[in-house]
Amino acid sequence: MTAAWIYTLVPMLLGLTAASISVWVRPGPLAISAIQHFAAGVVFAAAAGEILPDIKHQGSAVATLVGGATGVAVMLLVKQIEGYIKGPAGLLAAIGIDVLIDGLVLGIGFTAGVKSGLLLTAALSLEVAFLGLALTSKLGASGWNRRRIVAVTAGLMALMPIGALLATPVTSLSPPVVSGFLAFGLVALLYLVTEELLVEAHETPDRPWITAMFFVGFLLLLLFEESLA
Repeated sequence: MTAAWIYTLVPMLLGLTAASISVWVRPGPLAISAIQHFAAGVVFAAAAGEILPDIKHQGSAVATLVGGATGVAVMLLVKQIEGYIKGPAGLLAAIGIDVLIDGLVLGIGFTAGVKSGLLLTAALSLEVAFLGLALTSKLGASGWNRRRIVAVTAGLMALMPIGALLATPVTSLSPPVVSGFLAFGLVALLYLVTEELLVEAHETPDRPWITAMFFVGFLLLLLFEESLA
């Protein structure tokens, strides 16, 4: 799990870098939509190609059901909480929770093996980079200055390694329990793809090349996985 904590520094720094750049050069809505589609494809490939097979190999239906149901309940609860908090505070709370859960999922992913952890690192790095872009854009529109935006982003990104550390005890648990945690992580990733990245990506008019970016991201991660085999 030491490796999991170290690897969370990659998406953390990428998210901070994306925010630092975008305070000066803000991408347009089409570029952001393309990034969202690409990130969604990468995250979906990581979930389907790594976490799902590991859950199936464990062969624990009860643990999968409990872990998956818990994941659904937690993500829906997070959605409700985000809806109650308005303005910049709501945005900061939403992104903070997302980053913390991403770190937790990454930490859980490393319990399935280094290869799974590496693929999740690549996938979540893109997703966290998008969060950095979204945070910069919305806080800038609220009148925040550049220095304050970067400082707040750095604080939020630090939640990722904390999430990974929270997953540390999972490594000492029995295989069925680990399977339940993996099911939780799978649901969290699928929620991220279907209810956040793709929903926000379709707020701009669809373009064929933008839609294709989902499959570009999906295929690139599959090729990356094959190169690690």
